Amino acid sequence: MTAAPPGAGTWVAGVDSGGSGLRVALARVGPDGAPVPAGEPVTAPPVRTGEAGIDAGHLLDLLLPALGALRAAAGAGPRVAAVCVGAAGMATLGGELRERLPGALRDAVGAAAVALAADAVTGYAGAVGERPGAVVAAGTGLIALGTDLTAWRRADGWGHLLGDCGGGAWIGRAGLEAALRAHDGRDGGSAPLLARAEAVFGPAAGMPGRLYPRSDRPAVLASFAPEVARCAAGAAPDPVARGILRASAREIAGTAAAVCPPVNGGGGGRAVALTGGLLGLGEPLLGPLREELARRLPEAAVEEAAGQPLAGALLIAARLAAGRLRLPRDPALLRVTGAGP
Repeated sequence: MTAAPPGAGTWVAGVDSGGSGLRVALARVGPDGAPVPAGEPVTAPPVRTGEAGIDAGHLLDLLLPALGALRAAAGAGPRVAAVCVGAAGMATLGGELRERLPGALRDAVGAAAVALAADAVTGYAGAVGERPGAVVAAGTGLIALGTDLTAWRRADGWGHLLGDCGGGAWIGRAGLEAALRAHDGRDGGSAPLLARAEAVFGPAAGMPGRLYPRSDRPAVLASFAPEVARCAAGAAPDPVARGILRASAREIAGTAAAVCPPVNGGGGGRAVALTGGLLGLGEPLLGPLREELARRLPEAAVEEAAGQPLAGALLIAARLAAGRLRLPRDPALLRVTGAGP
């Protein structure tokens, strides 16, 4: 009989903290070392962010009751061997979390190992596991993360003013620019996009006054990306809208190529996965994106993401419990405190 691997049967927890809220899940480490989730995740409101960064006290106020409820429902007993907390902003705003969470989780649930990860890292782990490769998260913004399992490489994620090239806000802004070009009679304009922009935002002349003061400009711009996709599809596709989506595909493929590790010292890359709501634009974007990825990364295996960031957090916690996490540690992106049991 083959012996169970280290950590098998122990309990671990995963946490995904982002702008839409906090999600907490519990799992048992299976015979193959993979996490086996126990029940449905518990959800909570978003964690506050203040002058000191992500509010560690508020996160603990939400997390500890959720863990208690999950453990009681699963009969998990008093101890969770390892916890992985993935949080948006961890790299730049997670100082207080790194200071307080390891001790608090050790005291509350007995966690011998705690991983504090950027949400891009848990997204990577959920999408491709512990293989070398690259993951592109494309939503309102756009960021790519890659690793050869010795170090992490990040590209873009610089926000809608300085980057996020090819993301939802980038597409929406380009679509609105083409609409206003048509309104002015300048080259590069699109009458179909102008019609859709005025249907959504009102008369073109008043658009700057309605958009510039908004504190949620990236989301507002991204809300126009589906209109660009609609204009690019159908029986009479708009060439300007199609050009915008082709340009987006080039940007996304280029960002993936920037972080994807080489194969055997040559060109190309490893596994490449795409995640995020932007993929919901469908074939008007996905068609050119497949072509651009094949051109930029001909040796890469482009695949669907296997799971979401919460699944990635559970995987990291399970690997910690077994003492065999392969993903590289990093002071900002993946900091591990303690060791597996």
